[in-house]
Amino acid sequence: MTEISKEIIGVGDLNRAIASVLEEGIGSVWVRGEISNFKAYDSGHWYFSLKDAEGQIRCVMFRGRNGQVGFLPKEGDLVEVAANISMYVPRGDIQLNVGMMRRAGQGGLYEAFLKLKDKLSKEGLFDEDAKRSLPKHPRRIAVITSPQAAALKDVLSTLARRAPHIPVTIFPSLVQGVDAPPALIKALEAAYAVAKADEIDVILLVRGGGSIEDLWAFNDEGLARVIAQSPVPLVSGVGHETDFTIADFVADLRAPTPTGAAELVTPDRQALLQDLSALSQKMSTRVSQRIDKEAQRLDQLSLRLSHALPNADRMKEKIEQLTMRLDQSWQVRINTYSEKHRSWASHLELLSPQRTLDRGYAVLLNKQGQALRDPKSIDQGDQVDVHLALGSAQIEISKVSLSAKIISKE
Repeated sequence: MTEISKEIIGVGDLNRAIASVLEEGIGSVWVRGEISNFKAYDSGHWYFSLKDAEGQIRCVMFRGRNGQVGFLPKEGDLVEVAANISMYVPRGDIQLNVGMMRRAGQGGLYEAFLKLKDKLSKEGLFDEDAKRSLPKHPRRIAVITSPQAAALKDVLSTLARRAPHIPVTIFPSLVQGVDAPPALIKALEAAYAVAKADEIDVILLVRGGGSIEDLWAFNDEGLARVIAQSPVPLVSGVGHETDFTIADFVADLRAPTPTGAAELVTPDRQALLQDLSALSQKMSTRVSQRIDKEAQRLDQLSLRLSHALPNADRMKEKIEQLTMRLDQSWQVRINTYSEKHRSWASHLELLSPQRTLDRGYAVLLNKQGQALRDPKSIDQGDQVDVHLALGSAQIEISKVSLSAKIISKE
C-alpha cells in the first residue's frame, strides 16, 4: 500500500495516492444496484451510476467489455456487476470500472447459458459455414410464435406492408414457461414437414422481449438441436436488439427484433417494383437492340439474295448484250467468210476451164472422161467428147483422114 507523505502535497498527488489505496486495498468486487443516469456514448462506452437505498457510485463500462452483456441497461434495472474500484484523478471521483454485468438474481441462469453456448459451439452448431442464405423471393413464409403475442401482429403487419403477395402460414406455440420448449419443437417439426413438401421457403421463430427468465425457453438444448435440423433457412427474432438466446446462435440468421426478422425475409415491395421497372426498361432496350440487329442482318441477307437470284431486268439486259455481241461476232464471221468466198471465187474464175474454152480452146475427153493430151493416144474409130466454149459434141475419129464426124451435139 502506498504511504501518504506527511509533507504538504498537491491535490493530484493526493488523488493518485487515494486511487492507489482503493485499487490495491479493495480490488475486484461484485456489486448489486439499480441503474441510474445511464448514457451510451458514440464511442461505444457506457457511463452510469449504481444506487440502492443507502448510496450510489459512478460506473464506467468500456466498449470492449459491454459488447458481451447481451442487453442494453435502462433506468431502474437491477443489475450485478463485477468491477474494480478506482478514482478518476482529474476530478477526484471514485468510480467502478465494470468488467461484467448481469441482471440481478440471474447469475445462475446466465452461467447455464454460457455453459450451453460453449458446448454447442464446440459441436459446430454455430458454424458460419453451415448458415444458409435467405431466398431472395420466398414463395411462402412460416411464422412460429404465440397467437396472442404482440410480436405476431408486428410480424404480420410488416409482411403485409412489404410483400402482400407472399402467403404466410402460422404454426402456433407457447413461447414462455416450462412447457414452451416442447411446444416450440412440435411447431417446428410441423413446419419442417410442410417445408419438405416444397411449400415453405423460410421460417421465422419470433417472440417479443422480456427478462432472461421470459426468454429462457429459447435457451433449451433440445430446441437448439431441432433448429439446427431445419430443411429451409430459419431466422430467429427473439426479444430486443440486446437480447441473445441460444436459438439466435443456431439459426441461419439472427434478427434484432421480430419486426426485423419479417423485414429480413421479404423484399421491399416498392424496391421490388423499382427493380421490375428497371428490368422492364432493360428488357425493352435489349429487345429493341435485338430487333435492330436482326433487321440489319435481314437487310444484308436480302441484299445477298438479290445478287444470288436472277433479276429479270438485269438478265434481259444481259441477254440483249450477249445477242448484240453474238450478232456482231456472226456478222464479222459472215463478212470474213464472204470475203474468203469472193477470193476463192476469183481464184476459181481464173483457174476455170471455161475461161480457157472462151479463148477458143477445146477439151477432148475419152470415154472414161479423161482429158486427151497426146494425139498418139487417139485411134481411128475412137469416139471422144469435145468441149467448146459454147457447148460440147461427140465425134468419131476417122483413121484415114483423122477427120472427125459429129455424132451428137449438146
